[in-house]
Amino acid sequence: MNISHIEHLGIAVKSLDEAIPYYENILGLKCYSIEEVADQKVRTAFFKVGQTKLELLEPTSEDSTIAKFIEKRGEGIHHLAFAIEDGVANALAEVEAKGVRLIDKAPRKGAEGLNIAFLHPKSTCSVLTELCEDPNK
Repeated sequence: MNISHIEHLGIAVKSLDEAIPYYENILGLKCYSIEEVADQKVRTAFFKVGQTKLELLEPTSEDSTIAKFIEKRGEGIHHLAFAIEDGVANALAEVEAKGVRLIDKAPRKGAEGLNIAFLHPKSTCSVLTELCEDPNK
């Protein structure tokens, strides 16, 4: 597996409307995209910091993964996403062969139209890890 860079940090928030002003007005970042990922029951907002992005995740349903995360742990860092140069499917096969527990057995579409897959935190030192296709490849 070839990781080119940290693609983004996912941050769970209760409200994009409440969180975006902090990132824009205090940190001076610019939100360049807001979208809903209906099958994941989430709205996302993206900010660019160098080559890395911050992804704010707002639940759109009380039964969404993000809503459950916020209820259990509160707002904060939800996951770390790596950009994979040689394809998410190849990376999944490689890490599974090494004994890593997968949440996604195959890539699926995520925010910004990228192919993504998650690795289970029980196999990744308690860090929910996302593999993303490298948009530059």
